[in-house]
Amino acid sequence: MSTLQVGIRKEIMGKGEEGVLKRGFLFACTDKSESECLDRLLFATGKIYGPVVIRIRRGDILFLNNIDTDVLYGVFKAVSDGGLDIEEGTFNGRYRYQVKVEPLGGVVKVEKARRVLSRFGLKRNRPVFRGKLLGLLEIFKSGAQKGDLLNFQNLKEYEDAMTKEMERIKNSKAEVDIEEEIPLIEATTFWDFPKQSYGLTPKGDNKYAGVTPALIIYNMIWRYTEPGDLVVDPMAGSGTTIDVCKEEKRIAIGYDIHSTRKDIIKNDAREIPLGDNSVDMVFIDSPYGDNIRYNEEQGNIGNISSESEEFYDELEKVMKESKRILKEGKVLGWLIGDQWVKNKFTPVGLKIYERLSRRFEPVDIICVSRRSQSSNTEVWQNRARRFNFYLRGFKYLIIVRKHSRKSEPSQGRRIKWAYYDRNKSGKV
Repeated sequence: MSTLQVGIRKEIMGKGEEGVLKRGFLFACTDKSESECLDRLLFATGKIYGPVVIRIRRGDILFLNNIDTDVLYGVFKAVSDGGLDIEEGTFNGRYRYQVKVEPLGGVVKVEKARRVLSRFGLKRNRPVFRGKLLGLLEIFKSGAQKGDLLNFQNLKEYEDAMTKEMERIKNSKAEVDIEEEIPLIEATTFWDFPKQSYGLTPKGDNKYAGVTPALIIYNMIWRYTEPGDLVVDPMAGSGTTIDVCKEEKRIAIGYDIHSTRKDIIKNDAREIPLGDNSVDMVFIDSPYGDNIRYNEEQGNIGNISSESEEFYDELEKVMKESKRILKEGKVLGWLIGDQWVKNKFTPVGLKIYERLSRRFEPVDIICVSRRSQSSNTEVWQNRARRFNFYLRGFKYLIIVRKHSRKSEPSQGRRIKWAYYDRNKSGKV
């Protein structure tokens, strides 16, 4: 358990069990993994649902859905916080996000799970609490009375345990402390986030000029790091990276040439005070030129025009430092936008990509929709049509990786493509 998790656990224990909100979570298994889950009393999942698992705490209510047989098993109680590799090597190493459980008085088998889950709006990334959780527990209590208790367990013990747990939920005055839906990572190369932040607590300052959408960092860390890994933001701005990492149980260090809060260290990104090969991920949302006056700090790269080569030369120094501190095979994400001003277009993103690709191995490029810029109004849209120019509708998220000595060169590799007969549809 990380230092952060220990601190959270002490805070929760200090409130006492009655003062903590009970939450329910759903795990899935197949015929192949069901017995390992139930025999080990260990529920597990892959990285896709890692954000759900790390939010589980001791005392939460858990259910297990066999998706092959459409059966729901319950009720279980978490006896550990959710975490990474609680029991290493289990499930052939495939499902590393785990939580230890114990039956709440016994185990009941509920048939037609899909219908039950649909009734309560229960998905694997959607916690259930209060009224819905009580309703779900009532189904399991009724199932026990119908004789669906497994392994000939004592019906009265099961009912007593369920009644006690349901009373705790009814009487709890604790505030809701979890999102109604925990974000899943994006599947495509187009990201469109309607809000700057997510969850119950703000990430960064949405009034800060050029603030980073928090779900960009969320997606980056969940794809390329694990809980406890070190993430560095050399141009931290209002601290969005720090706030996201804290919520998602990563360690973050934020630097900026102009510190906006106590946990952002004043430092120039061209000289990062960290050792070589010491960082698990770097995220940078750099200036796109001198279009925003961030501050009056001497040497601020944001005061240099992106129409000049000096701008890219200075940012290349940041690239060099980022590569130095990154561990081999680890990833850098760079968020950048283009510029159009006074009838001149500057492909800032492409210029940054060109320089990054000299030092790193390209991973991918994400198109991030721009929603919050000041030109996103009807007035500016009319001007763009009348005067024949384009408003900036997206930013680039350029993802690159520090080369590893173990990685093989990609030159000369052969791809076996699958070709489809177009005439099968009956069209010529």
